Amino acid sequence: MEIPGMKEIAMCGLDCRNCGWRIRVGCPGCKAAMGHMSYGNCAVALCCIDKEIDHCGLCAEFPCELLNRFAFDKEHGDPEGTRIATLRKMMVL
Repeated sequence: MEIPGMKEIAMCGLDCRNCGWRIRVGCPGCKAAMGHMSYGNCAVALCCIDKEIDHCGLCAEFPCELLNRFAFDKEHGDPEGTRIATLRKMMVL
């Protein structure tokens, strides 16, 4: 079963539909860009690609140190842990 809008969920759990950068820089999303983003390579996306999984919620190490650092980054993350919560929801489907 697929969550409505699941294709717009980044490998890290970010809902791309609510991302301000998507429109500003014409970001296609990490899945379409294969982790090679406008700002450089995304370590989280490249990790998922290397492990051949669709998102971090499918990883045996979830939530790992890399994802936690990325999700709670002071500048680009979110203090509520929304990305990780989204991935947890995706895990049960």
